Amino acid sequence: MKYLCLVYHEEAALRALSAADTRKLDADSISYDKLLDERGHLIAAEALQPVKTAKVVRKRKGKVLVTDGPFAETKEQLLGFILVEAEDLEKALALAADIPLAEMGMIEVRAIYHIPQP
Repeated sequence: MKYLCLVYHEEAALRALSAADTRKLDADSISYDKLLDERGHLIAAEALQPVKTAKVVRKRKGKVLVTDGPFAETKEQLLGFILVEAEDLEKALALAADIPLAEMGMIEVRAIYHIPQP
């Protein structure tokens, strides 16, 4: 089964890291992605650009509205994701717990919903 691990943390806290700590976090993240791949769990993993570059698209009554954002009332922003293959939720949670940013932020784990074919 596929699970999406959404990585959240405060962008400001990441920007406050020293250059050495940033390099270590990047290296640890890449190493973990490689480990997931070697073990057959990794489907995709990407970091995201800062939230200030994000746009929100809505379509209402045929009209498209594009706004800056999202600007939720929260300190933590979505920083990236890892899509994994795991036999069950328990295994997916164990994989998420080892994501390097889990020690600083939080990881939301959600099973992928398969839309039934008509």
